[in-house]
Amino acid sequence: MSPRGVALVTGAARGIGRAIASRLAADGFVVAVNDTSRQSEELRNFALLLKTKGPASSMHVADVSKEKQVKGMIEDVVGEHGALDVILDGRQRGGPRQLWKRTAEVSAEDWDRTMSVNAWGTFLCYKYAGLQMITQGRGGRIIGACSVAGKQGIGEDWPYTASKFAVRGLTQSAALEFGQHGITVNAYAPGGIETEMMRSAGGGSAEGAEKIRQLYTEMSPLKRIGVPEDIANCVSFIASKESQFITGQTISVNGGIYFD
Repeated sequence: MSPRGVALVTGAARGIGRAIASRLAADGFVVAVNDTSRQSEELRNFALLLKTKGPASSMHVADVSKEKQVKGMIEDVVGEHGALDVILDGRQRGGPRQLWKRTAEVSAEDWDRTMSVNAWGTFLCYKYAGLQMITQGRGGRIIGACSVAGKQGIGEDWPYTASKFAVRGLTQSAALEFGQHGITVNAYAPGGIETEMMRSAGGGSAEGAEKIRQLYTEMSPLKRIGVPEDIANCVSFIASKESQFITGQTISVNGGIYFD
């Protein structure tokens, strides 16, 4: 069976990004995986695992907040696999009570670091993936990582909330510009998801993490928190040909803790 296309997943060494990459490989995509140098060993092992399950895989270490590295990563993926059909942002920066700071505690460095990764990094991925897909002339799928914090403000963390609202705006603007080329641009907005970030929340203590877990469980009509595969299931559809009439949307996958 021929591959369905070439997908690049950033932040793929662990958590949501890893689940998404695994699902896209199972769906038949050639999957290129990315993460930072700090996660390079985990990323390498995961890329080797993917090669045993899907059509092909490759690993690309890059910091998505650095323009030259993003541009180079896209070029490397295309050079190795011949094209880029889907780019998916699986990164998580900030999160439930882990990095949140109240207004008086937020510094310029906090603001710049959060916006650099979550907003600027998203822009760079959208930009260079979009330009590559336009050059190819066969459409594509661009998918960003938002959050429940991008739908409803979080009082404890202004920079994180602002950065995730920025992802929604970037998604809509990119959808308007790239749509004429057959490229759809959407984002997913998770709520409470059982990941390493969740487990390290609440000040790093097991008790604190459990309080966060219980909070999200109580807020959900389903009375549970999500797992990375819940996000991957949604992304699988957005990345497919069947989603061709959906663009500019930020889709909530949050167990109903917030209704659009």
